[in-house]
Amino acid sequence: MSRRVAVIGGGIVGAAVARELLVRRPDAEVTVFEKEDRLASHQTGRNSGVVHAGLYYQPGSAKALLCRRGVGPLEEYCAQRGITRIACGKVLVALNEVERLRLADIEDRARANGVPGIRVIGKAELRELEPHVQGIAALHSPSTSIVDYAEVTHALAADAAAAGAKILLGYEVTGLRVRGGEVIVSTRSGGGFGEEAFDQVIACGGLQSDRLAEMAGDGPDPVIMPFRGEYYALKPHRRGLVNGLVYPVPDPRYPFLGVHVTPRVDGEVLIGPNAVLALAREGYTWKNVSPADLAGVARTPAFWRFARQHWRTGIREMYGSLSKKRFVAAARAYVPELSDHDVVPGTAGIRAQALDADGGLVDDFRISIRDRIVVLRNAPSPAATSALAIAEHVVSTLESQA
Repeated sequence: MSRRVAVIGGGIVGAAVARELLVRRPDAEVTVFEKEDRLASHQTGRNSGVVHAGLYYQPGSAKALLCRRGVGPLEEYCAQRGITRIACGKVLVALNEVERLRLADIEDRARANGVPGIRVIGKAELRELEPHVQGIAALHSPSTSIVDYAEVTHALAADAAAAGAKILLGYEVTGLRVRGGEVIVSTRSGGGFGEEAFDQVIACGGLQSDRLAEMAGDGPDPVIMPFRGEYYALKPHRRGLVNGLVYPVPDPRYPFLGVHVTPRVDGEVLIGPNAVLALAREGYTWKNVSPADLAGVARTPAFWRFARQHWRTGIREMYGSLSKKRFVAAARAYVPELSDHDVVPGTAGIRAQALDADGGLVDDFRISIRDRIVVLRNAPSPAATSALAIAEHVVSTLESQA
């Protein structure tokens, strides 16, 4: 009898998992449940499109291993499917001596992770690469590239469907329970409520991952906190201010990376993101408010512990959200010619950031296994870059459980 597997979530990781299942087991019966009316609706379709090389991640961590393992197959897949990918390169720009010293640590991590071609460059070489960018030094990653992850997702899902997968849009998973040797998946859709039995379930639910984990019988931690990242976009005639990706040097005291400048494959150039607590799990503007989601945050000790540690950062990020001038000023530190008149409001995304019970950010990917159910409980950036490798890892994990 063929194995019946449900995949919850129609983002890039869910699509990659569905495809990988059928590559390994062409006789499997794979069903993808996506609660929205289209694939890649949330994190996958609302990010800056960077194919990360693996500069920052702790050597030996799941992020480091799966990012580096995933880059090559992703690049090959894009080439095979005719998906545009631009190797524009990336510079991490140091503005002062303290940041220059931090570059050395990042370079060491990147080398340990096997990132190709990286090196620290001086002010003159930075100017050659990025004539409009200022800094005293930079770490250059020539292999970092950009892609449209929504396009990749649709291609992966098309491959899975061609191999026999059912892609069900508008189906929200409302319950998971193990009954004997099966998992019963309860759903809600335009056609009403339904139930279906599967041998195994893989939940790649992003912003809903903690809720899916609790449905599966896992504990409440880590809990997902939705942080909205807002962008401005350069007006078309100013897109030439950068040639590639221009990033700040991460400050280890702060939980988020900071504003950077990101070209996209469609020619748009984004500035951002900031990171403000969203007022709903899927709240892409200040107007999107969910009292139920806010009540959930208020009941979570992890959030209050996080807030006590990082309230100053939170206030600064909120100012950036409410003040265009302050937002643009953060980018002007790297691109001095940038003015408030050069930008227009851009898109916004939500980062599904997991918090441990002590209020600390969960820095690495985290996967939980409960009987016949696998849940990706924390899969923020670089999950899109790592998607094909994550799929291999998850499907191998399932096979070992079978």
